[in-house]
Amino acid sequence: MSVSTAAADQSVCAPLPVLGRDVTVPLVTGGEVTYAALDYAASAPALQRVWDDVAAYAPYYGSVHRGAGYLSQLSTDLFENARRSVAEFLGCRNGDQVVFTRSTTDSLNLLAGVLPDGCRVFVFETEHHASLLPWRDAQVTYLDAPSSPGQAVETLERALAARDPYGPALVCVTGASNVTGELWPVRELAAAAHAHGARIVLDAAQLAPHHPVNVSDLDVDWVAFSGHKLYAPFGSGVLAGRADWLREAEPYLAGGGASRRVTRRADGGVDVEWHDSAARHEAGSPNVIGAYAIASACKALTEAGFDTLVARERYLIGKVREGLAEVPEVRVLSLFGDDAPRVGVISFVVEGWNSSHFAAALSAEYGIGVRDGLFCAHPLVRTLLGSDPQTQGECGAPEAAPGEKSLNAIRVSFGAGTPDEHVERFVTAVKELVRDGARWNYRTEDGRCVPDTSA
Repeated sequence: MSVSTAAADQSVCAPLPVLGRDVTVPLVTGGEVTYAALDYAASAPALQRVWDDVAAYAPYYGSVHRGAGYLSQLSTDLFENARRSVAEFLGCRNGDQVVFTRSTTDSLNLLAGVLPDGCRVFVFETEHHASLLPWRDAQVTYLDAPSSPGQAVETLERALAARDPYGPALVCVTGASNVTGELWPVRELAAAAHAHGARIVLDAAQLAPHHPVNVSDLDVDWVAFSGHKLYAPFGSGVLAGRADWLREAEPYLAGGGASRRVTRRADGGVDVEWHDSAARHEAGSPNVIGAYAIASACKALTEAGFDTLVARERYLIGKVREGLAEVPEVRVLSLFGDDAPRVGVISFVVEGWNSSHFAAALSAEYGIGVRDGLFCAHPLVRTLLGSDPQTQGECGAPEAAPGEKSLNAIRVSFGAGTPDEHVERFVTAVKELVRDGARWNYRTEDGRCVPDTSA
């Protein structure tokens, strides 16, 4: 979509109010500027609506599930209503469970712990480490990066058909790449998994903040996402989906809340009867505020309307991509090609620039926050950069000095709270840095490129 075509769309939705929209930051060249938060793929700013809801609840804070007092009763109702709100947001099926966790990473590690014996896991090398690494106790088949959505489905079908012995299997796939922003063919991958007797879990950390995620419509078995990418505060996440594997496995954590009954045995030990509801994997005092914040964000996005939010985001994507296309030195990273549908996540490299140096200059000289590094998706970024996917590297900690080539990239990401001015400033800054160079000297300190203030 061109900027001219999308211009009509952006008028239907102003940016949603978010915390920090008026924060100013100092520039190394002098003065201050309103901060342009363009690192949504790492953590999106909290919606003002979410923060207001949390603040309104805070005076009524109380323990949940086991308290007789009014505040405990109110907090319990709020916590369980949040669970129902998330289930509605995700279009969960009857019998599905919504388990509150700390993050997407926590959710997928929980799922890894409930896999039945002999379960095989299939995961593309393109996944974020949260999806790539939790399956250490299972037999894992890592699939090569596909060059198209169709090839992704074909690759998965071949791998599932060839598995031996034929037994329980789980496919883990992202909904939208945290590196390229490209949308994956989730519905088609789910159909392929089920056709071969496998189940599928969707990592929706990058998808849920940008597009509707409906478990029933996509026909996935589980979905995982994080609150801090969905415009809620840090420290909360969700695993939602089929209950059977969750009910049959030992609790993720053993402790109060997960147990229905504990009795002493004659031999001095204890017998435990665990809950078979979501509480089975929510031992300890839960993060009630985190759950409430996620539910508030789900309601806010639903009320804003995803059709409207998606239309405006496409407009912003068009502005960024058209601006970058005007700079020959910039190469945008992509698996599926320029025409692939995507969310507001774009990674690129700049010829002649160390990516950390470029990102540091955007921050120090323009007040723009982006991310540089390998984005906790090392094999994918290495593949996109044409280097050995097995080459070691650290997230955001390149060894190359400013001006030297680095095997990492720059990522700009945005969403429902991003004003036009932020992406316009970003495009202008990229053009100026490439044309004129940085206006300040930089040095490497603790693995990061920072302005040199020693002079």
